[in-house]
Amino acid sequence: MARERLGVGPGADGHALRAAFREAAKRCHPDRGGDPLAFREVMEAYRVLREEPLEPVAWGLAPIPPTAPVRLVIEISPDAAVLGGEAVVDAPGGRRLKIQLPPGLRPGDRVRAGQDAFEVTIRGDAAIVRGDDLWITVKVDPAVLTDGGRLSVATPRGERTVWVSRKAAARALVRLPGEGLPERDSRRQGDLFVRLAAGAARAESPARVLLRQFAAAWAA
Repeated sequence: MARERLGVGPGADGHALRAAFREAAKRCHPDRGGDPLAFREVMEAYRVLREEPLEPVAWGLAPIPPTAPVRLVIEISPDAAVLGGEAVVDAPGGRRLKIQLPPGLRPGDRVRAGQDAFEVTIRGDAAIVRGDDLWITVKVDPAVLTDGGRLSVATPRGERTVWVSRKAAARALVRLPGEGLPERDSRRQGDLFVRLAAGAARAESPARVLLRQFAAAWAA
């Protein structure tokens, strides 16, 4: 009866309810020549509808129409892809969820938080993920690109000492088997590829200078 008096349906929200009340009150206000009894009925109807309890809202339970798909995405770092860990994501309805990430996630994998499923994307500045493998670019002394040598490389699992052969130096690429993404489900254990880029030349040590001078004197 109250809804009929104001002319609103069951799904009307607070904004629609107030607008309908103002319109109905204008039509029957006594100061505008309206019926005092009808005005009191409008006031009473508005009071009743305002005091109705709100229906509970359940997020994530209603089926999503195929014409309006919702794609939930979680972006993680290459370190998290290798080691796993925790992540906080925004979910429908203004919720914030904490997700436990297993080690070995690949792009396109899905992780669940309650009834929500998030598609994994991986992005990093120092490292990138390609399939099962991890790729890192390291700046080295230009001499390493010709003679080879020893490097210290920061990886998600910690510092690694890398020996660069002359063959690897010529390719400017070193492969560390088994140091990529860990094995997970049907995916293999990945490798770590270290790309070598020329950086600033290091000053020669006194011992190396003496060795070079000795070699030049011997050759003469």
